[in-house]
Amino acid sequence: MTTMAKANLITREAVGKLEHRFGRKRLYWGGGLIALVALLLTLRTIANRPKQSAPPGPKPVTTAKVITQDVPLYLDEIGSTAAYEIVQVQAQVSGQIIAREFKDGAEVKKGDLLFRIDPKPYEAALASAQADLALNQATLKRQSELRAKNVTASQEFDTAQANARRSEAAVAAAQVNLDRCYIKSPIDGRAGLRNVDIGNVVGPGGTTPLLTIMGMDPIYTDFTVAEPDLPLVRRYLNNPNLKVMTDAQDDNVEPRAGTLYFIDNAVQPGAGTVKLRGVTPNPDRALWPAQFVKVRLILDVLKNAKLVPGSAVQIGQNGPYVFIVKPDSTLELRQVKPGQSQGDLTVITDGVQPGEMVVTSGQLQLSPGMKVNPRAAGANGGEKPAQANTIR
Repeated sequence: MTTMAKANLITREAVGKLEHRFGRKRLYWGGGLIALVALLLTLRTIANRPKQSAPPGPKPVTTAKVITQDVPLYLDEIGSTAAYEIVQVQAQVSGQIIAREFKDGAEVKKGDLLFRIDPKPYEAALASAQADLALNQATLKRQSELRAKNVTASQEFDTAQANARRSEAAVAAAQVNLDRCYIKSPIDGRAGLRNVDIGNVVGPGGTTPLLTIMGMDPIYTDFTVAEPDLPLVRRYLNNPNLKVMTDAQDDNVEPRAGTLYFIDNAVQPGAGTVKLRGVTPNPDRALWPAQFVKVRLILDVLKNAKLVPGSAVQIGQNGPYVFIVKPDSTLELRQVKPGQSQGDLTVITDGVQPGEMVVTSGQLQLSPGMKVNPRAAGANGGEKPAQANTIR
């Protein structure tokens, strides 16, 4: 007997036993119920089977064009401003202050009257010197007339002449002392806080100045550069594009251009830096002496530099690179040589050509040869277009 025949015989025997035990009708109902449950479970399994997803389309990426623009070659430093002129006003004659002709903190011009010292003693000294001069001049005149008649000795004439000259000098000195009673500003600038009041007695040689005046237009910009940057700075010292840009923080005033006035003759020991000083126009007094400022020393202007958004440049095992979107919308990984940052842009000295498209975001999910769907930066609420620093 074959195996199949044995299985059929065993099945008929089992069915016969079940019919005998439960009855043929119940057996058929139970078998039908079991078959229905099995069918429902099968249909459920088929319905819940995951659908095979469609192959993904090209990955959307944000792109930007390689542009060309004139940009500065620069060094960024931190510095401070200093007054162009600082004058400590001192009394040159002794006396009592009888008047003050300015307000503390006022702008003063060269020649403006600041203080008056009591002039009476000096007026009296001048009048006395003038009287002596008149007497000596009269004596000299008489001696001159007698000498013309050959009735006086030459020694008397010489004495009269010397006395007249001495009196002239005394008058001039007395006039100078009288003029010094009227203390005037020697420069254009801004007055500080006075150190004396009306009624104070002052004199030459005092340790405390009456007043300090600072010249503020133009103003100095003092800063330092690192020793390794010194050769680069020296290379461009005679460049017509060399200038010093000074910018005070949080003043809502655009950076202003000045000229490089001074470079120190030695490196500062222990600091490894060199002092530099620029002269910056300051007609509106936007810059204040001893104010901390950001300084950009522009050495030259790079003509038609190639620029890409800074986010396009990535660092890999072989160095900096960018993803180039080719005309067929596939990617090429290109090694590049980046230069200085220019605001949101970066100069690329080698590796890209003007007009090429570079990927600006999502580079970690990309690979060379991948098909992408490029989308320009700034479109449909995307990234803001990058901008380079403006040269002023």
